[in-house]
Amino acid sequence: MPEAIDLLKTRRSVKPMELTGPGPSAAEIDTILSIASRVPDHGKLTPWRFIVFEGDARLAAGDKIAAVFRAENPGATADQIEFEHNRLARAPLVIAVVSRAAPHVKIPEWEQMLSAGAAAMSLVFAAHALGYAANWITEWYAYDRRTLEAFGVKASERIAGFVHIGRPVKPPEDRPRPALTDIVTRYGS
Repeated sequence: MPEAIDLLKTRRSVKPMELTGPGPSAAEIDTILSIASRVPDHGKLTPWRFIVFEGDARLAAGDKIAAVFRAENPGATADQIEFEHNRLARAPLVIAVVSRAAPHVKIPEWEQMLSAGAAAMSLVFAAHALGYAANWITEWYAYDRRTLEAFGVKASERIAGFVHIGRPVKPPEDRPRPALTDIVTRYGS
């Protein structure tokens, strides 16, 4: 048990541009996805799914991102377009968590969205447990319908996040965390 606690205490977000390869193997990706699918899911609705971007698919997805960016920014420089093109190529593996939350007679949509968030966090923890680093982010293209359609995200779905996974190029640094006295209250005290 102390090993699991120590693992949880050492998790850090690492910027996508500070992640390098090699990335997880196919078996490790399956492990990461299996762990991410073991989150609380009231009603067993599976209100989330995953899109895996690896290898050349990261740049193919970047073609879509860059095309939308170029259309929205006709004055964009070649460097800006290249930056957008490489958004999903900064890490060796990117997994999108897609929320499929929908109205339900018994299960509030809010709970379904939280389940997608739990899946994203479990991806991050699973990657860390396997010796990788990760970063869970959205960025502008997570909210752009043209990009989402190109990725196969339905109109009824939303991106909960893109989890970038790789090896840190340098040891991750901790950041200041809130003091428990600032964020915890005790009911009845």
